[in-house]
Amino acid sequence: MIDVIETALTWRRLSPRMLVIHPFQEVVRAAPALLGLLVAGSSSGGQGHLWSVAGVALMVVLGMLRWFTTTYRITPEHVQVRRGLLTRKVVTVPRDRVRTVDVTSHVLHRVLGLARVEVGTGTSERRHEGRLKLDALTAAEAARLRVELLHRSPVAPATASPTVSPVAPPAGSTPAAETELARMRPEWVRFGPFTMSGLVTVGVVAGFVSRLVSEGNVDLGRVGPVQETWRWFSAMSLPLEIATVVLVLVVFVSVASTLGYVLAFGNFRLTRHAEGTLHVTRGLLTTRAITIEERRLRGVEVSEPLLLRAVRGARLSAVTTGLRAAQGSQRGGSLLLPPAPRAAAVSVARLVLPTVAGAPSASSVSEASPVTADLTPHGPAALRRRFTRAYGVHALVLTALLALWWWAGLPSWTWLTAAALLPLTALLAADRYRSLGHALTSGYLVTRWGSLARRRVALECDGVIGWNIERSFFQRRARLATLTATTAAGKQGYQVRDVDLTEALRLAAAGTPGLLDPFLVEAQHVS
Repeated sequence: MIDVIETALTWRRLSPRMLVIHPFQEVVRAAPALLGLLVAGSSSGGQGHLWSVAGVALMVVLGMLRWFTTTYRITPEHVQVRRGLLTRKVVTVPRDRVRTVDVTSHVLHRVLGLARVEVGTGTSERRHEGRLKLDALTAAEAARLRVELLHRSPVAPATASPTVSPVAPPAGSTPAAETELARMRPEWVRFGPFTMSGLVTVGVVAGFVSRLVSEGNVDLGRVGPVQETWRWFSAMSLPLEIATVVLVLVVFVSVASTLGYVLAFGNFRLTRHAEGTLHVTRGLLTTRAITIEERRLRGVEVSEPLLLRAVRGARLSAVTTGLRAAQGSQRGGSLLLPPAPRAAAVSVARLVLPTVAGAPSASSVSEASPVTADLTPHGPAALRRRFTRAYGVHALVLTALLALWWWAGLPSWTWLTAAALLPLTALLAADRYRSLGHALTSGYLVTRWGSLARRRVALECDGVIGWNIERSFFQRRARLATLTATTAAGKQGYQVRDVDLTEALRLAAAGTPGLLDPFLVEAQHVS
């Protein structure tokens, strides 16, 4: 037993197979600069290929040094990583502060039987200061670490004997204490083009080409295919040019979005484990496994972007402590269901929402489910505010375009187009008002808002740590307010926008009984 504890306290290295991973990553990261050296050297008649080979060799050496200078250890109190050659740095994460353990395997990782483990504490997530990375461990060790850190099991180092160290279950196996809640279905791929994630691909490709051209001092105007394409494009009329650009962009973004959807969410599974956790696995080429402790779950968010809503689709995210809601539900660990039919998102939400003590079960009483309950509209004042703000912004834009047309010679079609879009502004304002709503049911505060991205959040009232009531000058004139429920989970605060002031006070008092009583009594005395 003493030998096991001493082994746990010693510093250990990552898997030696990462000597293949890290040099490859460094070369890929420096690829634009290396290609630029090669192109610049070749075009000037120099020895560009020699500089490129030297650059590749340098990247390989730097990648190998990461293995020699990186060690880690797991103690009963901490998880520590030590790295650096000239400047040594030790990153320490207390084990009682561990909130998430993400296990990711890229293509090369999977070929070599490796995985990257990222430990999150739920603090400073936007700057990644509260996260610790181990790249790379063996797949079995990564799975063991995930279970050990989240379930607070005793330390069992990988170097200990097999009789002491637990063995991770084989890949693809289904434990007996596992309940499947959702699985990726082939027909869900039709929602891929409506996610518009391909716009990110357009930006990445454009940035890569721009950097390659800049580093290599390449003149694209002298490239034959580019010249021919530009000559063909320039021969078109302006309306045809615009239509061609839009068509090409739509086709490219749709194809890229569908491909990205398949790669990101292929083999998606959501399961519940007997230890009190929700386990999400997804990814076709790059696999990712995220574990969410149900005791930290404070609610769910059903998101319906405009295009996805047009085809009756939605995505589901968890509102829980320790996950990166600021980075988006697709990239962060809060995703519970990828873009799928809205009925599927609602069904999964009802399965994962915890039942509040003293409230009826959402699974047994459909009317009590926070994701299906009817919402209270926000009244005529909120409706007028939506139209006033929409037409106000539109009027400012139209006035600016008219001024530029009159004094700077701006084409007249600009302000004519802006004027023709007035009905669209009215539709947007009306849709934003229809999206507004709130409810207090089954121990949850439910709020909905947004038009371009409609969101419905069901937040457990027990997870609310405070209430903020904000009123702008125009809201005070309309007797409206914005009520914010502050919480330690998700985005740290969820708003009920443009609600009547009396209703806002009622929601806060009913959501957290007794919290506002001293203030309300004082306000009555003052009045």
